[in-house]
Amino acid sequence: MARWCYRHRLVVLLLWVGALFGLGFSASTAGTDYANVFALPNTDSTKAYDLMEKAFPERAGDTDTVVWKVDDSHRGTVRDQDVRERIEPALAKIAKMDGVGEVVDPYTPRGAAQISGDGRIAYAQITFTERANAVPKELVQDVVDTARSVGTHAGGLQVELGGQAIQRAQEPPTGLAEMVGLAAAAVVLFLAFGSLAAMSLPIGVAIFGVGTGLFTTQLLSHVTAIPDLAPLLSSLIGLGVGIDYALFIVTRHRRGLLRGADPEEAAVTALNTSGRAVLFAGGTVCIALAGMLVTNLRFLDGVVIGTSLTVVLSVFAATTLLPALLGLLGPRVLSRRQRRRLAAEGPEPERASGIAARWSAGVQRRPRLVAVVAVAVMAVLAVPVLSLRLGATDQGNDDTTTTTRQAYDLLAEGFGPGFNGPLQVVTSDGDTTALVKGIRATDGVARVAALPPAQGVTVIQVVPTTSPQSKETDDLIDTLRDDVIPRSGASAHVGGVTAVSKDFASVTGDRLPLFVVTIIGLSFLLLLVAFRSLMVPLTAAVMNLIAAAASFGVLVAIFQWGWGLDLLGLGKEGPINAFLPVIMLSLLFGLSMDYQVFLVSRMHEEWVHTRDNARAVRVGLAETSRVINSAALIMVCVFLAFVLSGDAGAAVAGVGLAAAVALDAFVLRTALVPAVMHLLGGSNWWLPAWLDKRLPHLAVEPAEEPAAPAGPARPDAGGEGPATVVHGFVRTVDGDPVEGAEVTLLSQGGRTLDRVSSLADGSYILSVPSPGSYLLATAASAYGSRARRVAVADGPLVHDVELTEGEMDTVN
Repeated sequence: MARWCYRHRLVVLLLWVGALFGLGFSASTAGTDYANVFALPNTDSTKAYDLMEKAFPERAGDTDTVVWKVDDSHRGTVRDQDVRERIEPALAKIAKMDGVGEVVDPYTPRGAAQISGDGRIAYAQITFTERANAVPKELVQDVVDTARSVGTHAGGLQVELGGQAIQRAQEPPTGLAEMVGLAAAAVVLFLAFGSLAAMSLPIGVAIFGVGTGLFTTQLLSHVTAIPDLAPLLSSLIGLGVGIDYALFIVTRHRRGLLRGADPEEAAVTALNTSGRAVLFAGGTVCIALAGMLVTNLRFLDGVVIGTSLTVVLSVFAATTLLPALLGLLGPRVLSRRQRRRLAAEGPEPERASGIAARWSAGVQRRPRLVAVVAVAVMAVLAVPVLSLRLGATDQGNDDTTTTTRQAYDLLAEGFGPGFNGPLQVVTSDGDTTALVKGIRATDGVARVAALPPAQGVTVIQVVPTTSPQSKETDDLIDTLRDDVIPRSGASAHVGGVTAVSKDFASVTGDRLPLFVVTIIGLSFLLLLVAFRSLMVPLTAAVMNLIAAAASFGVLVAIFQWGWGLDLLGLGKEGPINAFLPVIMLSLLFGLSMDYQVFLVSRMHEEWVHTRDNARAVRVGLAETSRVINSAALIMVCVFLAFVLSGDAGAAVAGVGLAAAVALDAFVLRTALVPAVMHLLGGSNWWLPAWLDKRLPHLAVEPAEEPAAPAGPARPDAGGEGPATVVHGFVRTVDGDPVEGAEVTLLSQGGRTLDRVSSLADGSYILSVPSPGSYLLATAASAYGSRARRVAVADGPLVHDVELTEGEMDTVN
């Protein structure tokens, strides 16, 4: 397929452009129909909601709040005539706006309770004719401007607004986070490639993948329930994996060009190697995302659809559109300097050098030290997770400069911290008077008011003395449910937004273990089949759990303890949103598997050829660490950019995933995983024979193609023919002999045929079973390593080896 796409590049490009614009036109014509279907069956808050819905049919529109306070320098109250003369005309103007259904102000008998006890704070309720997500932003902005103009035209009065519609109006423009993320990714790609053409490839592939994914998700919202959070999360994960997958393939393609391959062959080879790993990695991400389905939280179904679809289309773009773009660019994928050097000096040798090679050799020399330091770092970062508390964020967590946060604080100041999250005790049977008396006598209750009954249902408004996010409010809900209500003899249920948040956190916490076991189990089976090893998937599972613990520790420290929140401009500390662990773990496990696949697939490729675990781990890390770290840096930039999205959930997820990816790539995959694999030795690749026979074959790497023999030599190493030898000297670049270097002769399939150590003068001699093509690998602990294809004819072959410190060759 890669060759076809390369040769028919214009056709492929036109098909993708047509698909993007066609889906975009259809989506813009059809509009959006996102639905936040939220259900917690068999919970107490849901039973309360069902009774309230029966007695008090749900209002059609969103209700927001205008709050005003007389400044401390002003000795009067909100009841003063000069205050009323400023406020009432503004409220009357708002009431006449098209799209506003009703305004209830505190200067009418109906709103008399909307003035604080000291008379310095009051609020009005504005009910729109539509739900918050359907209220035009222009209308909301007119309401905000009209209300706040009262406080700005003359001093002595502070006016703020709160509510869902108001919060949506103060969000940054849609697409800002994506644009910032793409710009940051472009900078990293240019620094990595040194070529504008090469830089544009991953960006372009990601735009096509995410664009088609978002447009398709928007169309699907008309036929199935997809929450409005899905497009944001789809953009977040789609940009990350889309850029990364293309980066892996383009890096492999550029390596082929630098080693003298024809552009078409380099592209085909890149797709046949890194492209296979991309397909496999995309599959693991989708499986991890699908793991959310086992939680049986229905609103997550739409998230799974949107994110998985975007990942699938990003993989499809990387494996079809990318080879077409590589064909259009040809050698321009390389920088001008690289093209000039290639023309002047010829192909580069197949060796890894520089910092990556030196680090890889260092890990091999001191695996225990590296493992201990890496585990210590992750353990320290994971400590805060022990105090993780799930809950819900509200406008009290907004930044202090926003009008919604200031309105929240004014209401808490005037009417108590619990006013922003009242509880509704709903009863349909029993002694309501005794229930109200029992609630009023309960510690932690500020005010109690029973509304007139309707349809046999009575709603009792309970205002706690503590904020909606405090642990004391959670304890109050438990006390009402477990003690006060049963003692009163009434049949009642505790509802309200705060109670729903608590129930959701409880349900999520109960189902989280099953979810984690499911995605770890599925990932274990995939890696078991792909690498035919027990230790590789087991190591990956442990590493994923370590990464999850450390990343949630970072989240708790920042968002629950408040460390660095002011620096990030992310508002006030509070509990972690209950739905975030499920979504974050899905994304984290999927992305972690990406890096595991790219790292271990290269190690496995080397292991198949050499059967030398130390060499396989060393070469695999040296060749992939730079591209994995570059990919991780791009993902960190993309995820952190979602702090600018204006969505609190997306900001927390962005910071958490950025921390997780950084720790996973820079600590786990670069240090801990290779160190552990060095310590495990050959057992990394062990699989019981009976299990090996029963497992299906799923190759991440392409099947090995036998190399053509040189001259009259026969291609099959180990076939019939006269035995001979390969001999020579192992020296440094200065010509000094290297004693004790390990020299190994391997067949084309990776079977070890002979192995010796060089003598004091650096000489070695290896026996060769018959003429043919072989691999000769040389390694010394104080130096790098070399691997070369050697063609042995009928007589002895002289082959000298030169070792350079910090350099290593690759086998394949």
